[in-house]
Amino acid sequence: MSEPEEDFEAMFEASQQARRIEKGQTVEGTIVAIGPEVALVDVGGKSEAVIEIEELKDDGGKLEVAVGDRVRLTVVSTAGGLKLSRRLALGAATARQLEDAFHAGLPVEGKVERAIKGGFEVRIARQRAFCPISQIDIIREIDPARYEGRVFQFRIIEYKDNKNFVVSRRALLEEEQRANAAEVRRSIVEDAVMTGRVASVREFGAFVDLGGGVQGLLHVSEMGWARVADPSQVLRPGDEITVKVVRVDADKQKISLSLKQLQDDPWSKAHDTYPTGRVFNGRVTRVAEFGAFVELEPGIEGLVALSETSIARGGDLRKAFPAGDTIEVMVLDVDVATRRIRLSVTAVQQAHDSQEAREYSERTDAASPPRVGSLGDKLRQALKPPPEK
Repeated sequence: MSEPEEDFEAMFEASQQARRIEKGQTVEGTIVAIGPEVALVDVGGKSEAVIEIEELKDDGGKLEVAVGDRVRLTVVSTAGGLKLSRRLALGAATARQLEDAFHAGLPVEGKVERAIKGGFEVRIARQRAFCPISQIDIIREIDPARYEGRVFQFRIIEYKDNKNFVVSRRALLEEEQRANAAEVRRSIVEDAVMTGRVASVREFGAFVDLGGGVQGLLHVSEMGWARVADPSQVLRPGDEITVKVVRVDADKQKISLSLKQLQDDPWSKAHDTYPTGRVFNGRVTRVAEFGAFVELEPGIEGLVALSETSIARGGDLRKAFPAGDTIEVMVLDVDVATRRIRLSVTAVQQAHDSQEAREYSERTDAASPPRVGSLGDKLRQALKPPPEK
């Protein structure tokens, strides 16, 4: 390759790299020259990048860098060359730099100090800003305590002065979602295991954000092997969970998720765990006209049929077996194929009665005096001839 061709390729690559640098981007560069007011920084492109000298000094006014040092910087402007900021990259912006960040739409780093009426107080460098509660996150239902003390990136959406400005974290999250949505959708396929964040909880389940604003439904029946009556007792908005994708309907853009399919199926060992004739403690979950359902463990529920409840015909089954009560039941039969277990309270009572009868008999035998012979026995003994001498 000739020398002009090499020069052309080098220039083309440099121009391409410079073109890829955008406002708001964080870059690394090398200090190549330090002047009285600005310093020149090589960030790998052909265009000159400049940064004000004040940005490179500590609180005492002493220069913290030298020619050849590598520094991490934020691109403040690309018009007429690259203008950089070190304070924004370090999260230690001055009032003027915060105003520049507002006009340029640059992200700034802030720490959520505390929840206040209507939102949060956020500390950005030495300044305090307000973040409305609707702008702290994408999810609708939030627990303010989850955010206190945490550091996030924010965008300044209103700025009057350094003591009166409003920030939004949600704006940045929504931008990130739009940028990642297409890639996330490609990764969502059946049987994929993904980490997501609970966006909202409803009576029928929970919507989980899988990234890029793409949400799937975790139905209440897929939250676990145990019956879930109230999804809000299992999950809260903001919870990070790992789920399995069980179905993707591209036409309707619906994604079905599962938690329980990532857990061991308790029915796989039900025959060994619950042998026939054994007595277990269980929790009454619900009562129907034909009997009471009893949970032996999460995901394993059996039925005590009406005939096995020991309740007389016409008796109040719901009063005898209140939901939530713990009762003793005996296993009559286990059918893993149909996921059914027949239980009995009557059999438990009969077993207790038999045991009490045995114990009573044993106590009575132990307490009885030696047996006294009948009158006939005494007469026969008296009429016996004396032994020969």
